[in-house]
Amino acid sequence: MNPLYLEVSVVILGIIMLMAEAFSGPGAKRGLAYTGILGLLAILGATFFADPAAMNVTAAYAKFYSADTLAIFLKQFALGTTIIVLVMALEYAPTVEASLPSERRGAGLGEFYTLPVFACAGLMWMASAVDFVMIFVSLELVTITFYILVSYLRRNENSLEAGTKYLVLGALSTGFLVYGITWIYGVTGQFNLAAIAAALPALDQATAPALLFGFGLVLIALGFKIAAAPFQFWVPDVYQGAPTPVTAFLSVASKAAGFIVLLRVLQTFLVVPALQEKILPLLAVIAGATMIFGNLAAIPQSNLKRLLAYSSIGHAGYLLLGLVSIGAPFAGTAIVFYLAAYLLMTLLAFLVMTIVAPATGGDDLANFNGLNQRAPHLAFALMLAMLSLAGLPLTAGFLGKLFIFECAIEQQHWGLVIIGVITVAAGFYYYLKVIRAMYWQQPADPDAPEIEVSGLAKLTIALLCALIIWIGVYPAPLLSLLP
Repeated sequence: MNPLYLEVSVVILGIIMLMAEAFSGPGAKRGLAYTGILGLLAILGATFFADPAAMNVTAAYAKFYSADTLAIFLKQFALGTTIIVLVMALEYAPTVEASLPSERRGAGLGEFYTLPVFACAGLMWMASAVDFVMIFVSLELVTITFYILVSYLRRNENSLEAGTKYLVLGALSTGFLVYGITWIYGVTGQFNLAAIAAALPALDQATAPALLFGFGLVLIALGFKIAAAPFQFWVPDVYQGAPTPVTAFLSVASKAAGFIVLLRVLQTFLVVPALQEKILPLLAVIAGATMIFGNLAAIPQSNLKRLLAYSSIGHAGYLLLGLVSIGAPFAGTAIVFYLAAYLLMTLLAFLVMTIVAPATGGDDLANFNGLNQRAPHLAFALMLAMLSLAGLPLTAGFLGKLFIFECAIEQQHWGLVIIGVITVAAGFYYYLKVIRAMYWQQPADPDAPEIEVSGLAKLTIALLCALIIWIGVYPAPLLSLLP
């Protein structure tokens, strides 16, 4: 099967959902989410039969669309993330309805279920993008969708504030991206990454400052997407104000897309040793600052959403450490493995939060006090997510960090390794605060009823827990899928 059909299928699914939403009543909106989940599951199954050899190498799209092993895996990554986000959206639906006037209850849910499908298509195109124009178009499809989703609870002041901040800073980062691409094109005369890599060695040394300036602008734009220091200041407020499923989508999908684009662009520029000597030290400084800021700023947080927001900045630092160590043969695989592990543990944490926060009155850590007494299975799932994010052995998060540090040690980035070890220790402190609240603190209302969980959410939680442990103990099946 031609891999190009995968994105086409996702777009068709999104259009069908939009058309169905226009003709469905308020009580039928949940069916759209189930349609999206089933449709994306079918497309996810089809990815295992995608054959790059079926592509027409002489077609125009072959110049900007790649279907290598990395691209196929990232398409599976995007599809899996979107499916879980739709499960979260089903659990979050009562909060969306509560934000609407009584006469419009149910009217705002259709787009809330449909927009993530179009974002998924953009993420899949981005995974295959090997041309700056394709990168820009697919990135903007994802970003514009997120503009809407972040401020979806438009009658909520926090959601509107988050949406405004994300819109303003997102538009600014887009400007940096376009301007950086313009400089690179002005020097090389190419948009295609492979053509740029072929042209760079033959360029005059006098063009190096212009190339570095263009790359720096692109790095600033992608730094915003991946929440790297010093471009991370939007993260806590946007994560806290956005609907929880959207926060999960931002935390995982946006970060993964940004890192994959940065990885492809970085591999293009590192073919020239003179550029490599300038770029890698800059990335090393950003990686160290991101690890330090993200982990230390998470320590005093008393809101779980903000804690996970700063945590995501820290994880961006570890992924940047992998990019700095790109010279190691295993570095590319280590980065993608870390992204896969980050997907599982972060989505599990946000899924539990989506269920618990409405039942306890909020997402502050105090609202999770004594959760083990009201919902032992949810407390265990959140504990597992926190321990994996911290990097406890026998979890996926531990192996992700181990592989990244192994590459850094191989490249002798000892200063960054020391910073990484110290910040991992800091991470254990604030992740264990969540576990302490659930198991050692008393609930505000000891007589509160047990938290109800839908069958679909239970199945998803069980699957995520199993995968976190399985990959942490036996990573070979996942590694076999990676490039």
